[in-house]
Amino acid sequence: MNTPRYDEVQVGDALPTLDLPPINRTTLALFAGASGDHNPIHIDTDFARKAGMPDVFAHGMLGMAWLGRLLTNWAPQSRLRRFDVRFQGITHLANAISCSGRVVEKRDADRSVRVEVQSSNQHGQTKIAGDAWISLP
Repeated sequence: MNTPRYDEVQVGDALPTLDLPPINRTTLALFAGASGDHNPIHIDTDFARKAGMPDVFAHGMLGMAWLGRLLTNWAPQSRLRRFDVRFQGITHLANAISCSGRVVEKRDADRSVRVEVQSSNQHGQTKIAGDAWISLP
């Protein structure tokens, strides 16, 4: 990975997008096992339907993890100083998620940049939005 350099990064620069395959039950089960989050609304269709949902859906933290991957594909995790998100929509089965980011601010005092991030499905619906501060060499 070539770490971006503070002097070379400009406000408005876009991060390379991260495009993911459609959500499926296997992904949800694997994330439940890896995270320890076995909330049945994410893995049990009958439970989800009794709760008023059409089917199971992705964990919010799975979506945040994808945005984290977007950021760490661009700069090393050790450079990440802050990462905040807002969950804005449910990620349903078969949603193909695209994660994007853009540099929106540079702070000379600590040579860091603020990157706005978002994930959306194939229909253009935003699922998660947020921002991160990343310190650059």
